[in-house]
Amino acid sequence: MPSPVPARQNRLAGQHALVDGIPYTMPVNSDDSPVLMAAFPISRAAAARLLPGKELHPVDIGWGRGLLVVTVVNYLKTDIGKYIEYSLAIAVTHGRRPAVPMLPGLMMKTYGTGQYVVDLPVSSEISVKGGKGIWGMPKHQANLDFLVTKKKVSAMYVQDGQHGCTIDIKRPPHLALPLKLAAVNYCTFRGQLMKSSIYFEAEADVAFGRRAKAKLVFGDAPGVAPLKTLHVGRKPLFTAYMPKAHGVLDDHYEGWFLTADTSDLAASAHRGDSLDSVVHLTNSEQWLEPPRQPNHGARPTEVEM
Repeated sequence: MPSPVPARQNRLAGQHALVDGIPYTMPVNSDDSPVLMAAFPISRAAAARLLPGKELHPVDIGWGRGLLVVTVVNYLKTDIGKYIEYSLAIAVTHGRRPAVPMLPGLMMKTYGTGQYVVDLPVSSEISVKGGKGIWGMPKHQANLDFLVTKKKVSAMYVQDGQHGCTIDIKRPPHLALPLKLAAVNYCTFRGQLMKSSIYFEAEADVAFGRRAKAKLVFGDAPGVAPLKTLHVGRKPLFTAYMPKAHGVLDDHYEGWFLTADTSDLAASAHRGDSLDSVVHLTNSEQWLEPPRQPNHGARPTEVEM
């Protein structure tokens, strides 16, 4: 499979950038980072009510169902240090009208297929500063962990002492399936819809249908409150674990004004945070305490559960 990374990113290799006071060596990449993924069916009508503006539409998987995608990445090597990123997102298309079922997965560029990120806690303040301030992602610092054993992969998120979310997956069969894919994130920030692209290369262990085993639990943290309206199915459609993923976050991004039928509606929901939410942030790579403590002597990404 050809690499999904655009040629421009390869041409930038070795160049340096300083954006909002954050130094980067191009491209903006990560290496050797474990990734957990799981997808669950949700109410498509409920998902539509959470989407901003008029040009995002929930992916239709049939029977009135959409898709919630949970992705947790334990970034081990980046320009801004180590951090965990905990993405809770709705699979979407972008355009004037919703797409017919199945085609968004086959014609991703045509339909603008991607995910609308509802909640995105991360470990460090510098990750919030860069992810939100530059790419418009709804990042906020929280207590996170990423735990791996021979049988399970688990990640928990706690915000200000309140449980946000826990995802546990049974480790899929060892397939080492080579993956090279491009993914699109849609986010709201400053009253705009922001689009960013990330490119992943990894060997993945994947399970589908009945072979996929996972448990998703939402808590009472404010960030997950919208997700609790989605009528999330208990059984995942697929699970995946990538022990070592290589990623490139494109420095190119797009943005559109979020519109509504009236000025009152435009000033109300789904606008994202304002610029004030990032101007005070620093380049600190310090983590908050993890919500669960690993057993003494365990490796950082391998603990007993």
